[in-house]
Amino acid sequence: MPSITFRALLIALAMLFASILAHVLTPSAGVQVVEFDIEAIIPQKFADWQMEERNAAGVINPQTQTILDQIYSKLLSRTYVNTEGRRIMLSLAYGADQSHDKQIHKPEVCYPAQGFQIASKRKDMLQAGTVSFPVMRVVAQLGKRHEPVTYWIRLGDVLVRGLVEQTLVRIRYGLSGHIPDGILFRVSEINPDAHDSYALQDKFINELLPALSPESRKILLGSKVMN
Repeated sequence: MPSITFRALLIALAMLFASILAHVLTPSAGVQVVEFDIEAIIPQKFADWQMEERNAAGVINPQTQTILDQIYSKLLSRTYVNTEGRRIMLSLAYGADQSHDKQIHKPEVCYPAQGFQIASKRKDMLQAGTVSFPVMRVVAQLGKRHEPVTYWIRLGDVLVRGLVEQTLVRIRYGLSGHIPDGILFRVSEINPDAHDSYALQDKFINELLPALSPESRKILLGSKVMN
C-alpha cells in the first residue's frame, strides 16, 4: 500500500509540474514578426556566382506543400553557378512563429521523408571573415545522388543546430514570454566528395555574406553574430 501511495504521489507531482511548465512556457508577448522581402535580401549575382533560373527545380524542399504552408511564411529556393560550372543550391525558409507546433523542420529530419538516407551528420563551426558561427553538416543520399548539406537555424537572436539546441532556445524564449521568429539557411551541392563540397559551400557563404546589406545579414545570422 505505501508503495502504491508513493507512486500515485509521484504521478500527481509530475502532472502538476507539467501543468505549471505548460503555463510558464505559454508566451504572453506574441509573435515578433520581421518584415522583409526574402527574394530581395539575397543578390542574384555576387563574386563569382550567378543565379541560374533553369536549375532552380533541382533544389529539394523535402516537405509537402501543406507542411511548408503551415510552418513557413516566406520561402526562397535558388541555384547558383560559378565560372567553373559548379552549382550550389540555396534554400531559405522563414517562419514568424517558432512555437513547438510550428518550429522549423531540420533537413536531417525532412530529407528521409523524400526517400533520402542520412549518411552522416555532424556539428561544425564555419569561419566567415573575422567571426565563426555554428553550422550543421549533413550528407543526404538517394541512390547515386550524394548531397552534402550545410545549414543553420536562426531562432530569435541565436543560431542553433539540431533538436536539443533548438528546444533549449525555444524554452528560454518561452520563459521570457516571447515567441521567436526563425529562419533556416541551407546550401548544398550534388557531389560524392563531401569534403570537397563543404569547402566550396564555405567559399560560397564567405562570398555571399559581404554582398549582403547589414539588415540582410542580421536576418540570416542575428545581431549576436553580427557583433
